[in-house]
Amino acid sequence: MLQIEIDSGSGFCFGVTTAIKKAEEELAGGGTLYCLGDIVHNGMEVERLHSRGLVTIDHSQLSQLHGVKVLLRAHGEPPATYATAEANHINIIDATCPVVLQLQRRIKRQYTDNPDAQIVIFGKSGHAEVLGLVGQTHGAAIVVENMDDVIRLDFGRDIYLYSQTTKSLDEFRAIISYIQSHMLPGATFRSFDTICRQVANRMPHIASFASRHDMILFVSGRKSSNGKVLFNECLRVNANSHHIEQPTEINLSWLSGVHSVGICGATSTPKWLMEQCRDHLLAAVGENGK
Repeated sequence: MLQIEIDSGSGFCFGVTTAIKKAEEELAGGGTLYCLGDIVHNGMEVERLHSRGLVTIDHSQLSQLHGVKVLLRAHGEPPATYATAEANHINIIDATCPVVLQLQRRIKRQYTDNPDAQIVIFGKSGHAEVLGLVGQTHGAAIVVENMDDVIRLDFGRDIYLYSQTTKSLDEFRAIISYIQSHMLPGATFRSFDTICRQVANRMPHIASFASRHDMILFVSGRKSSNGKVLFNECLRVNANSHHIEQPTEINLSWLSGVHSVGICGATSTPKWLMEQCRDHLLAAVGENGK
């Protein structure tokens, strides 16, 4: 008989939970609520909230709105977004994650104190959180995605290194080590561990979970930065790991020789979606066995 376990440590992080709760509370009161960007990097959850009346917009659409309610998701926004909202008399429902908000403030202070230094952010270029962080420096911050970007820094100038909150702690430490070993005399280097521990602590947990099962179904939106990091950790531990966005992507051929399946996900993966994947798998196995 096939054994299926849903990882109790997977599912929404605090920031995403808060953003969705705020959206649901506003929608329950009636009226139209706009959200600047997908509220979470999970298509199924976005569709669920759209069905309840949430309208997703982009920044160009925001500038055309006046006197409405707009929710800012957990990723945070640059100062320019707040300026647009104020000018257009938009009521902001701010769901920026407290961890991200604190990081924005730290980067803004650092830039104000030493605008000539290189403020470097380890993160994904174009990611919503990273855009919000870079915005604290009027666009001056340097975003590095990998070591190829890091080697192009000016090691003769001061460097202050931060990280997007959902990046890999091991990769961040490798970047710190490289910069430390290449700094030139007279230049200052300081690094700040700004990775969210709700994310970082999931790495060893999910590795342990993946190792206990014959097969892993990792459920998350493919746009999720955190999802990519956690899935790669599953894959490192268990080669029979599959990244899916929804139940219909499950391939029964994956079950050949499998007795135990673990279902887990990202900080943007709702519990109900992992449960749907479990139920779909059980139904498919039952029908296939008839």
